[in-house]
Order: sequence, then C-alpha cells, then structure tokens
Amino acid sequence: MATTTPAGVRAHAKHGGGSSDAPMTHRQIMEALSGLLLGMFVAILSSTIVSNALPKIIGDLGGGQSAYTWVVTASLLAMTATTPLWGKLSDLYSKKALVQIALIIYVLGSAAAGLSQNPGMLIACRVVQGVGVGGLSALAQIVMAAMISPRERGRYSGYLGATFAVATVGGPLLGGVITDTDWLGWRWCFYVGVPFAVIALIVLQKTLHLPVVKRQVKVDWSGAFFISAAVSLLLVWVTFAGDKYDWISWQTWTMVGGSIALGLLFVLVESKASEPIIPLRLFRNRTITLSSLASLFVGVAMFTGTVFFSQYFQLARDKSPTMSGVLTIPMIGGLFVSSTVSGQFITRTGKWKAWLVSGGVLVTAGLGLLGTIRYDTDYWKMAIFMALLGLGIGMMMQNLVLATQNQVAPSDIGAASSTVTFFRSLGGAVGVSALGAVMAHRITDYVKDGLAGLDPQYAAAASKSSGSIPDMDTLPAPLRTVIESAYGHGIADVFMIASVLALLAFLITLFIKEVPLRSKATLAQAASDDSAAEVPATDAARAEESAPAPATAPEPALAQAGPEGTQRLAAVATVAAGEATGGGTPVRGFVRGAESAPVPRAAVTLISLAGQQLGRSVAHSDGAYSVDAPGTGSYVLIASADGYQPQASTIVVDGEPVAYDILLSGTSGLTGVVREMESALPVKDAMVIVTDVRGDLLATAATGEQGEFSFAELVPGTVTLAVNAVGHRPRALPVEVGGTGVTRVEIDLAPGARLQGVVRAPHGPLADARVTLVDAAGNVVGTATTGTDGAYAFTDLDGGEYTVIATGYPPAATALTVAGPGVDGHDIQLAHPGE
Repeated sequence: MATTTPAGVRAHAKHGGGSSDAPMTHRQIMEALSGLLLGMFVAILSSTIVSNALPKIIGDLGGGQSAYTWVVTASLLAMTATTPLWGKLSDLYSKKALVQIALIIYVLGSAAAGLSQNPGMLIACRVVQGVGVGGLSALAQIVMAAMISPRERGRYSGYLGATFAVATVGGPLLGGVITDTDWLGWRWCFYVGVPFAVIALIVLQKTLHLPVVKRQVKVDWSGAFFISAAVSLLLVWVTFAGDKYDWISWQTWTMVGGSIALGLLFVLVESKASEPIIPLRLFRNRTITLSSLASLFVGVAMFTGTVFFSQYFQLARDKSPTMSGVLTIPMIGGLFVSSTVSGQFITRTGKWKAWLVSGGVLVTAGLGLLGTIRYDTDYWKMAIFMALLGLGIGMMMQNLVLATQNQVAPSDIGAASSTVTFFRSLGGAVGVSALGAVMAHRITDYVKDGLAGLDPQYAAAASKSSGSIPDMDTLPAPLRTVIESAYGHGIADVFMIASVLALLAFLITLFIKEVPLRSKATLAQAASDDSAAEVPATDAARAEESAPAPATAPEPALAQAGPEGTQRLAAVATVAAGEATGGGTPVRGFVRGAESAPVPRAAVTLISLAGQQLGRSVAHSDGAYSVDAPGTGSYVLIASADGYQPQASTIVVDGEPVAYDILLSGTSGLTGVVREMESALPVKDAMVIVTDVRGDLLATAATGEQGEFSFAELVPGTVTLAVNAVGHRPRALPVEVGGTGVTRVEIDLAPGARLQGVVRAPHGPLADARVTLVDAAGNVVGTATTGTDGAYAFTDLDGGEYTVIATGYPPAATALTVAGPGVDGHDIQLAHPGE
C-alpha cells in the first residue's frame, strides 16, 4: 500500500503550508478550519432549530409522544450507525470530499423534511439528516487531529465548542421565532439552513486542503450493516417496550436476542475484515476502551438535556418556543465557557485528566439537581442546575476524544475518533429512546393521579388528548395545571435516571490513565514515522548545507545547479561584484515547484561571486522569501528544499529592489515504515531491498528503531520492494515511484511460524542427522543438520500441512500441521530395525 505525497503539500492542510515536520501557524489552521466550523454550524443549527418547534410540529402532523421521541431518535440512530463508517472512510479517502458529501446529504435531508406531510415522512427525512450529521460530527474531530497536535488541540477544541454553543443557542431561538411567526411557519425551520450550507461548501472548497491518502481500499460494508442492524433493533425494542408490549414478553426476548446475535456477527466480521469499520485491536488500549464507555454515558447526559428541556419549558412552564431557547442559555453558556477554558489550560499545561474527572462530577451533580425540579421550581435554581450540566459536558465531550486520539497511530485516527463519537451517539440514541419511553409512562401515571381529585369531566377531556402532545392553550385551567405538573415531574424523573448513568461515566474516568499529549499533529507524525531516517534539519542548518564553503570559487558551488544556472553565471562572470555603498537592496520573490505550487521552508542563500555568504532566508508558507543585497553588483542566489534539486541563479542588483522567482525541480524518493501485522509495532533491523523491473538491485537499507527506512534519488517508475525480517514472513510488493516528491509506503509483515524439535536415537540425541521439511505440494521448504544436542529448527514458515523427514538411521517421516506461532518439541525417534 503506497501513498504518494508531493513535497509541496506534505503533511499540511493548506497548499502552501510548511513541511511535514513544521507545525501550521495559527492563521493557517484557522483558515483551514473556517469552512469546517461553518459546516458544523449548519449541521448543529439545522438539528437544534427544530427542538423548540417539535411540540408544534408533531401536533400539526398528528403525532404523539412516540412520534416525538422517534423524530429525535431517528436522526441519532442514523448518526450512530454511520459514524464509524465515516471515520473509516476518512482513513481511506479524501477528508475534504467526505465533509462536503456529508454536508450535501444533510442539506437534502433538511429540505425534504420541510415538505413532510405526516410523522412517518418526517422521521424518514430525519434519518437522511442523521447520515449527514454523523459524517460532520466524526470528520470535524478527525480533520482537527490531522492538522493540530494533541497538545495544541485544546485551544482549537474551544472554537469547536464555541461553534456548538452558538448554534445550539441560536438554533432554538431562531426556530422559536420562525414557529411563532405566522407568515413563516415551522417548515422554514428546515429551509433556513440551506443558504448557510451553500456558503459552507464554497468556503470548504477554498480553505480546506489536506493531502489525499492513496492506497488500496476495501470498505467493510458487512460490518456497517450488522452494527446498524444491531443498534436499530435495540432502539426499536426500547421505544415500544412497555407500550406496544410488556417489558418481559416474547417480543422483548426476540428483539434483544436478535440485537445480541447481530452484535456478535459484527464482532466476527470485524475480526476477519482487512479494513474493519471499528478495528477491534483498538480496544486492547485501556484508554480507548474506557473513553468509549464513558462517552456512552456522556451521550445520554448531553442529548437528554438538549431534547427534554424544550418539552419541559413549553409543556410544564407554558413558555413559547422562542422563550424555551432563551431559558436554556445557562446550559449552553456553561458548555461554551468550560470547553474554551479547559482547552486553553490543557494547551498550556498538557494536563487533561483533572478536567475530565471534574466534568464527570459536574454532569452528575447537574443532572441530579435537575431531578428535583417541578413545574413551578424557581428559574434561578434551574439556571444553576443547567449551568453545572453544561460546564460538565464541555469538559468531558471534547477531552474524551482528545485522550483517544493521543493514543493511536495516524493510520487509525479516523477509526478511533469515530469510535468514541459512535459510543457517544449510541448513548444519546438509546438514552433518548429509553428515557422518552419512561417519561411517557411516568407522565401518564402522574396525570392519572392528578385527575383523581378533579371533576370527571376533566378526565374525559384528558382522555381526548391522551397519546398526543397536548395543546395547553385549549385546556381548562385545572386540567392544565395537572398536565403541567405531570410533565414537570416526569421530565425530572428522566433527569434523575440520567444522573445515575453520569455517575458511571465519572467512575470510569477515574481509571483512565493520563498520558502526556503528543506535540505533533497526525499528518506531521505520520510523516516523521514514515521517514524518521530523514532527520529534519533546522532552517539554519539547511541554509548552511545549501551554501558553498566561503573559501571556494563559485563554480563548485554551482556544480549541481544544472546547465541553466551555470550558463547564467558564465554570462556575468566578467562583472565584478559590487561592495556595499549604503543600505541593503531587497531581493524578493517566490520559491515554486511543479505546477507553480509554493515550496514553503525552502532555504534561500545569497552569496558573492567570491563565495562569501551575505544573506539567508527561509520561504514562508506561500513560498515568499526576502534577502538583502549589500549593494550594487552581481550575486549568486541558491535555493534548496527537501524533495527538490537545489537551484543556483545569478542576479544583478543595480540599486533598485529585485523581484526574482525561483523554480525548483523535484527529485524522487521512497520512504516508509515496516510494522508487525497484528500488533502494528515497528519492526527494527528489517532488510528492505529495492529492485527494478529487470531485477537489478537499486538500493538496500535496514529499518531503524521505529521501523523506518528511506531511499533518495531513485529513478521514477515501477520498482519492487522486498522486506525480510527475523521471525516474520518475507514480503514483496510493487511500488510506483513518482516523478516528483516522496513516495511513502507502509508494509505489514506477518509473523512467521517455527518448527523445532530433537532427533533422538535409542542412546540419546542424534548428531549429524539430516532433517528435511516438505510442504503439502511436495516442495522442499528447507533442510537442517542436527548438532550434538540433536536439535533442529525451521523458522519463518507459513501455516499449513508439512511432512518432516529425518535421515541418519533408516529415515522416518511424520506429518504435522503448523498454525499460529508454530510447533515446539516435535521430536523424532530414529532406530535401526529390531532395536
């Protein structure tokens, strides 16, 4: 599997951005994130804008509490089921294209939802919306991880949290205003995000530039199907249990058993898939396992608050949709403050676990206190409770993803990020569905209790509105008070149950081990892992290496500059170099590579014709450079950069600023890393051999501590890369070396099985016995001669059927099967006839 990355865009999210090992500047990161954050804003806005409108929407469409819950759950379900798939696709395809596709899907689903004529159609459109938001939720974290190191990611997670907060606050407010405006109506809640989405697509196209990983891919569609089916069946059971059928019934056993069976099939498929949706090996890491479990319960807390608050304020406190959005500001404000502040402190200190644990305490406390509210609870108390919940969610939501991303290899960043997001979405989907069902039953019970002391005519009025979202304005005052009280008490019960689950999340975070945050972004880490042998020089070192020795003549310095540079130098060789007569004269321009792409961090050195260094500069992200010439005269300008041929040119300065662009031609290189197939650990001292199509040897190298190897100055074209390491099966694969830039490969070696034992005679171990190993096809795999201890061994074997033949006495042949690590202790007994 080979990846080809032009040197001008290596490990950088914006064309013209730095080398693979140079971190992006704050400005570059913000430009790259602008379109992504706008896309996230559109998705969150389109989701939250309907939260306060849902009671009216479901009422107009003739739905009940079950439909209300499923309008929310359908989106969460689709988001949950597709999040791992989006994450895996981001490891295989263009992240930018996937973000745009997810945004388009979401917009189409929103537009169709605005045309809904009944609850069923609305729920189906919400499924489409959920597919899009699943992609945007997962890809936002993945793109940030690709460009920003874990240590620096905290401050930018604050921007993501701010976007979430603004959209979450602005969505319900805007949705409330639209719903309360007669000439607009609730359908415009779905249409209003379309212009923002178009702007987001345009901005994404212009600002988000990430290297595209090109390798052989195989999407695990079977795994995606089984995990979607397992989650869907579980949610269907949770939604209808206790309403359509009893909790303990044959329907329950069927659905729960079917969900478990589908889950086991998913695990089986994932264990055998070459590109699994969720790599099961990730869960060998304790941090990833615990973060996923904690995210499951955090999802319950987060979505419970955002979904049920609108019902509480509108149905229990008789507030308008607009005011319902205003009243939830304390929770969103807390989320905004905590995500921003914790991100800044994590960036400064590198410590993140204390924020995670503190968030667990605040979420548990906030939900527990919200479990004590009633329909007439003072709002200032509720504001404090909501603020505590928001503060806790802000501390936990982003930092669980951060802890996970800090633990995985670059090739798994997408799958790992989406795994944590998946469990958070799963918790939200299951939580909203289950708690919605619990709330419906509790409200029904509280209404019955409240009606017991009222006139029978109110019971008749209540029965007419049962099963649907009540219109409070049409109810008589006594009945209205009963239903408001029932909703207030029922929703409080939901918060109390959610607080128990939040307590579990807090307890789990206590066992997450704090690991120091890496200082490299994912793309930069991938580049350094794959080419660690190419130790990046500092800017000064690069410039020093580019410049000739001061005492030498200019000709040797230009020996590698190509005929053009030499001819241009010869044309002005008779012009004497001028000495400085005053202030320096600027020499400015751009360093460009193939197709005029800028070459950032290129070292540009100005020397005199006598070989004296006069100035030095390093090209910026757009390839711009600037050096000062001491005065009028002729000078030599030398430019060099990793992955390019150095270039020398002659310039003439006559007192005016000089504008001179430098064009660098690329070289072809091959770098990579060798890892164990099962554990993904680097393989040290593996022998890497490069041959051409005729089989001629081109280069050899041994891998370093991190399994890295590197070859420079290779001829472009197809080569064969062979790798051999002790204890592993050798492997060979074709690689296409590009004409420009550096080709990178990742090679996974399968462990080799071994076979060993002792040849024995009646008197003990037999020396000088010849042991031959034959495979199932009759081919001789290898031979060995025993020593004084009679021992023999064969290594690096494939699994399968073999025959072992020992000679020295009359020969003896035995058959055996080699599997896994191999066979130890396969002793062979030789004896003369009659002995």
